[in-house]
Amino acid sequence: MGDHTTIGIGARPAPVLREYVDAYVGFDLRGLPAGVHCGPPGRALTAVISLSDPLEVAAGVGDGSPVTRFGSVAGGLMRRSVAIHHDGRQQGVQLSLTPLGARAIYGLPSAELAHRLVPLDDLLGVLGVELADRLRSATTWAARFATLDELLLRAVGRGACGDHVRRVRPEVAEAWRRLVAARGCVQVGAVAAELGWSRRYLTERFHGEVGLSPKTFARVLRFEHAHELAAARDPLPWGDVATVSGYADQAHLIRDWREFTGRSPTVWRRGEVLLGAG
Repeated sequence: MGDHTTIGIGARPAPVLREYVDAYVGFDLRGLPAGVHCGPPGRALTAVISLSDPLEVAAGVGDGSPVTRFGSVAGGLMRRSVAIHHDGRQQGVQLSLTPLGARAIYGLPSAELAHRLVPLDDLLGVLGVELADRLRSATTWAARFATLDELLLRAVGRGACGDHVRRVRPEVAEAWRRLVAARGCVQVGAVAAELGWSRRYLTERFHGEVGLSPKTFARVLRFEHAHELAAARDPLPWGDVATVSGYADQAHLIRDWREFTGRSPTVWRRGEVLLGAG
């Protein structure tokens, strides 16, 4: 096997987009062993535009979910990992949208995309086609990120002259912010009480907008924190990962890990060729 290169370049969107888009990441992977990369569930709705061959993606790992080819793909919030099949090279741009961004940019509540993968063009129309063309013809990451800013601002502007469909209930947005800030380590009942809502009413409203219940979303956030710690270059021992991310014990972490990735932590770490590849 020849040299492998793994480039991952992150960028922040234009300030006016930041409540809608968390981050951009450009990636260029070459010369890695072919395999299946686990895209773990987390706080963001992910969209990926391939700059080379179509992406081969399934909405679950090792569970018989069909593999679909996408030039560019958008997903909602997930309860399990997405499987990205690759031949050792991939080049593309990834965007992480907030639930507010789903309405502002796609024009629909993120609940409509929960647990689904759809072609990005289905959501953005001709704007999606233009976005992919311009990203592929750009020659630098800076130019690609500038193109994302320009076209996503246009998408938001296009929606702003529409109607209230683009708005998220402020209490739901606030509950989302509080869960994210606490990385899932907060009682849903306490959040509801602070908003002046019953737990049941918050759960109904939150699920209707986001596509996950607040309790499930809190579990995803806790797992996301554990996954970040476990994927670090010098990862902590699993027991410490469990403690730092707010699990009662290591057994609890292992149970959630299996649910969200379809693998035990050790099997996941062995099979994940992109870990530490940079």
